Amino acid sequence: MAVGKEIRGKIKSVENTRKITKAMEMVAASKMRRAQERMRAARPYSEKIRIITANLSLANPEYKSPYMRKVAEDKATKVVGYIVVTTDKGLCGGLNTNLLRALTNKLRESQAAGGSALTVALGNKGFAFLNRIGANVLSHAIQLGDAPQLERLIGPVKVMLDAFVEGKVDAVYICYTRFINTMKQEPMIEQLLPLSAERLQQTAEERSKYGWDYIYEPDAPSVIDELLTRYVEALVFQTVAENMASEQSARMVAMKAATDNAGNLIDELKLIYNKTRQAAITKELSEIVGGAAAV
Repeated sequence: MAVGKEIRGKIKSVENTRKITKAMEMVAASKMRRAQERMRAARPYSEKIRIITANLSLANPEYKSPYMRKVAEDKATKVVGYIVVTTDKGLCGGLNTNLLRALTNKLRESQAAGGSALTVALGNKGFAFLNRIGANVLSHAIQLGDAPQLERLIGPVKVMLDAFVEGKVDAVYICYTRFINTMKQEPMIEQLLPLSAERLQQTAEERSKYGWDYIYEPDAPSVIDELLTRYVEALVFQTVAENMASEQSARMVAMKAATDNAGNLIDELKLIYNKTRQAAITKELSEIVGGAAAV
């Protein structure tokens, strides 16, 4: 019964694996709820900053912030910056793979057009991938934990913002996975800078509600630039929160699938074990009957 012993060992190993994946599924489900609440809680802050910044821009139409400058159409070489938001850990299905595949296509398009790219990595998986393909990584932040901290993100992001203000980068895109629902997450590559007028556009109701001007200290341009910086940081924080909610959802689904597959494999192995055991018993009976008949 050497074969039967091997099958029993495999069954025991798969059962242990199923216990681990089941525990990881339950942990991911618990973290997913908190990540979704954190993601939704971050939205009002960025929306409020958008409203105030839009009102300031309308009150001072003569001033154009560096964050809203346009790139000259006749510029030969275009340098594009990418802020890549990924997870620190794996075991979350194709979440990172789908995003990094979309980023790779963008980098190839930029290279084919004669441009170049600068990157910032938020998350260990994206940082490792960018180093592996030889991308120019300006800064990075890894081991962000289960709850994003704004102070951990400001430093790496500011490096890219300063490069844009200084004219070293013509446009900045942010790459992340948008949370749609528990079963669906969508890789996104959205333009972050220059800020478009549509992104800061106000509705008629907002203009009537916030139609007053402000007293500026020290002056309007400084206040607008500072608010736009905070707005961009809030957008980055929101994408990181969305990516973390997507990570926990994808991990929960992946671990549930792994647990189900382990259960199916255990059933198949038990069936094979029973068949093997039955065949061995039948063989022994046949030998006994054959020996008795020979006597």
